[in-house]
Amino acid sequence: MWWVQIRAFEERDRGAVVDLWRRTGLTRPWNDPDRDIDRKVADSPWGLLVAVEEERVIAAAMVGYDGHRGSVNYLAVDPEWGGRGVGDAVMARAEQLLTDRGCPKINLQVRGENADVISFYERRGYAPFPGPVVMNLGLRLIPDGPAPD
Repeated sequence: MWWVQIRAFEERDRGAVVDLWRRTGLTRPWNDPDRDIDRKVADSPWGLLVAVEEERVIAAAMVGYDGHRGSVNYLAVDPEWGGRGVGDAVMARAEQLLTDRGCPKINLQVRGENADVISFYERRGYAPFPGPVVMNLGLRLIPDGPAPD
């Protein structure tokens, strides 16, 4: 995908990234995407990626690494660009960024009802880790909006 540039987020991308995340159903009322961007840029700006085509944001993702495992969140591709390899290109960049930092593995969280996204990751070689079932637990430290029901 030589015509698509994948680069670190710049402030001028903010509106397009938030709009993309909203249009693709990634946002929730209890997660403020602007705050998430602010937090990511403050912590690790290298890990907020955008794919642009002629200066238009067509994909975005947040990449993280905690020293033990990597993560990719908020991966979204503009529906007009679906099926053209943009998501694969962004994931390849994310995987390379993590590999360059010595990251040994990536863990993903995908909503169970999102079969298309699960299939996307499976095609890239992602699979459930063997062993016992892992439960995701969380604790909200800073409220961004109304709590989920």
